[in-house]
Amino acid sequence: MKSHFDFYQYIFSKPQGVAWHPENGFSPLEKSVNSEYALTLISPALSFDNVHAVLSALHKHCRILSVSLHPLSGLLSCYGLVVAVDITDTEAHIKELAAKLAQQFSMEIALTHLAPSLSEPGLLVMDMDSTMIQMECIDEIARLAGRYDDVAAVTEQAMQGKLDFAQSLKTRVACLEGVEESALLQIKSALPLMPGLVTLLTELKKRQWVLAIASGGFTYFADHLKAWLELDDAVSNVLALENGKLTGKTKGRVIDAQVKAETVVALQQKYNIAPHQTVAIGDGANDVLMMRQASLGVAFHAKPTVRTQADAAVNHLPLDALLLLLKP
Repeated sequence: MKSHFDFYQYIFSKPQGVAWHPENGFSPLEKSVNSEYALTLISPALSFDNVHAVLSALHKHCRILSVSLHPLSGLLSCYGLVVAVDITDTEAHIKELAAKLAQQFSMEIALTHLAPSLSEPGLLVMDMDSTMIQMECIDEIARLAGRYDDVAAVTEQAMQGKLDFAQSLKTRVACLEGVEESALLQIKSALPLMPGLVTLLTELKKRQWVLAIASGGFTYFADHLKAWLELDDAVSNVLALENGKLTGKTKGRVIDAQVKAETVVALQQKYNIAPHQTVAIGDGANDVLMMRQASLGVAFHAKPTVRTQADAAVNHLPLDALLLLLKP
């Protein structure tokens, strides 16, 4: 390939995909292929040299059957190159190698098995804080109340899985006793959406996907996002208020990791979605069970301990990169 333009032009002109050889590079595909496994390379700019280097490193661990550009490439914040493969090594080893190559070549690389498809209805269950929005709401409430340091430290430990979530929630909420409801209104009126969120939701709505929030955060913000973004469902914790002030307690059951996982099943059944068409995305230890419950669990800008337990990860790119992990 003489240039990046030639590379893109060639791939774009072959919607059925192309073949790849470590010595000869890309060539026309003799026949279409089907595979349960796919390696997806995602970046704002995928160069021929980088793609060839990544495939050269990976082909010793998986047989590369075809390479194609994801149809949504160019419509999103990044491009996705879908590599159909038959694995000849363990998934764990290939994912470990892919993570190192992703860091080396500044891209996202995900190995997926029987990924959900964009061509049929599905379910996306999303964590809220630091996934859908660029903040932890409880930390921001504490900031306005002058109690940020104490609450944020507990939040960080909970997200890393170092503290039991329910106990950590109780401890943090207790710090908020007496905070005026006006502080919640101030935060709710200016929730900073995660880059790529609106595009992600828009594309999935076009394809009749069910969109939901399962959050260890609070209904005050989750229900607002549900209405604002026209989502189908939202499950989160309820902050107790009396006389316009927080009581320092929550009401009802705590939405912890187990409840989040149960929510995936409940929503899948409620909306009659096939189990293989379920996706969960989040950033914290509280999201791991939910990710495992879904057919595809995606860690988003997550801690290493969370990334290693997810099926795939988006570490640096906007949320709409998730679309490129789904079959066209």
